[in-house]
Amino acid sequence: MKKAFLAPSILSADFSHLSESIKKIEIGKGDWVHIDIMDGHFVPNITFGPMVVQAIRPFTSLFFDVHLMIDNPNLFFDDFAKAGADAITFHYENVIHHHRYIQQIKALGLKAGIRIVPSTPVSVLESILPYVDLVLVMTVNPGFGGQSAIPECFDKVVELKKIAKEKNFSYLVSVDGGINKETLPSAISAGSDVIVSGSSFFSGTLGWE
Repeated sequence: MKKAFLAPSILSADFSHLSESIKKIEIGKGDWVHIDIMDGHFVPNITFGPMVVQAIRPFTSLFFDVHLMIDNPNLFFDDFAKAGADAITFHYENVIHHHRYIQQIKALGLKAGIRIVPSTPVSVLESILPYVDLVLVMTVNPGFGGQSAIPECFDKVVELKKIAKEKNFSYLVSVDGGINKETLPSAISAGSDVIVSGSSFFSGTLGWE
């Protein structure tokens, strides 16, 4: 049985050779492509938009998990769906109508994910968990790659997996931020279903087998 899905983040890829980075993900046994979308407002960085997702879509059949770290994410659901996203994950912290957004994403035929930053407790997700396909636990504060993981965040994975088992929910639990050779065992032992890794994957130091 595979221990988890590997989802390399192209935030740490070579932006001038994205097609080659996609090939590296396939060669490196990646299952998903994690795509971080930043707008310079919700997080202090800017990355790319739907046109880049559309441009790299023909290079692989891997699952595209588009992570929206942007204000008003619902305004872009259609664009990313058309660009080739398989899942759209938005942040709990900067929206109000969580259920509506989940419904909108699923109506587009995509998987719907919710994401929380390190300071947000799992308890706020209680009413949302029955409806999501993915819960992503940030183990760093979002905005930049190459940060160190906050160890206490792995406790949230344990908590989410316990809730899923007790209530028979089917969501996957993902971790993102500072996942490297040293922290990967903690992410796996906590029960993570999806491992997002950027810097360590593309530098060849993740230790994934």
